[in-house]
Amino acid sequence: MEVREATVRDFDSIWPVFREIAKAGETYAFRTNITKAEAFNIWVESALKTFVFEIDGEVLGTYYLKTNQAGPGQHVCNCGYMVSASARGKGHATAMCEHSQVVAKELGYKAMQFNFVASTNEGAVRLWQKLGYDTVGRLPKAFNHPVIGFVDAFVMYKWL
Repeated sequence: MEVREATVRDFDSIWPVFREIAKAGETYAFRTNITKAEAFNIWVESALKTFVFEIDGEVLGTYYLKTNQAGPGQHVCNCGYMVSASARGKGHATAMCEHSQVVAKELGYKAMQFNFVASTNEGAVRLWQKLGYDTVGRLPKAFNHPVIGFVDAFVMYKWL
């Protein structure tokens, strides 16, 4: 298994994972019918760095890293992670989050913040807590889950 920085050409391999997760509408606040171009802009063009997690050349997950806020907040980064449904529950998100923390420190970031974690994304919430992230904010009924309806979203934060 390998986590490596993605190239622009890797987006063709990232797109199926991205599309699968966006279409489900259960974890990210993306339109379920987001276009490939829009997804590329979010995941690659707007990011400082994008990474892929692959096994035997197959992309099973991806994450981006970017500065969360400018100016006085530029020491805090933000990341987003996606793992294909077929690869979940095998520690890949853990590996990517641990990798992202190392990269963030190397880039000079002092903290990492997740801005909008759906409370129903229990696996992610549990993982982030296990890795030392605190829930520092709750946004009541901010996420419209396609099955459950309006649920809270969390802001999670870790000083690196």
